[in-house]
Amino acid sequence: MKRIVTVLCGLLFGMVLHAHAGESSVLSEQGLILELQTGGYVLFIRHFQTDPDQADTDPLDLDNVKAQRQLTDEGRRQAKTVGESFRALKIPVHKVIASRFFRAYETAKLLNVAGVTQSIDVSEGGLVVSPRENQRRAKALRQLLSELPPTGTNTVIVSHRPNLQAAAGIQFGDVSEGETVVFKPLAAAGFEAVARVTWDKWRMFER
Repeated sequence: MKRIVTVLCGLLFGMVLHAHAGESSVLSEQGLILELQTGGYVLFIRHFQTDPDQADTDPLDLDNVKAQRQLTDEGRRQAKTVGESFRALKIPVHKVIASRFFRAYETAKLLNVAGVTQSIDVSEGGLVVSPRENQRRAKALRQLLSELPPTGTNTVIVSHRPNLQAAAGIQFGDVSEGETVVFKPLAAAGFEAVARVTWDKWRMFER
């Protein structure tokens, strides 16, 4: 069956959660939170705020953390805040899969919502790995987005914008640092993107 990668505008929750320029923001926020509390979703989170003047100077050695772009103090605060919101909203998380880049791993640990497993499958490859390896990682991420989590739980993936764009389409090329894209896994049918939430919106849902 053809893989489904669509952003629902009024089909699952009746509305779109986070709108970009030129779009209207008309989400049923309560509907989204109730769905996440029930479970059955994959939440892709781009790592939180980093220093744009830093670069990954040794991307072939992912154990060389000092040579990587890092979260800022603000990025760490954002990650802790979102994790606090997940717990306050009682969003159950079965597991967290994180990129091997430290900014993603640190994001995952600071969320503190479930145990963290690092995977090369969701690590940014770019120009330092072969095109075939980049394609393999994109396929692996598509598989993860399609997998149903255990009943009553959600899966969190902390990764990078290029990975999501390669796996799910160019419409995700504007995903910001700390933004969450909520996917509905459809098993063999693929997955559907059902909401986008910037990091600062989660705290608003607690009200």
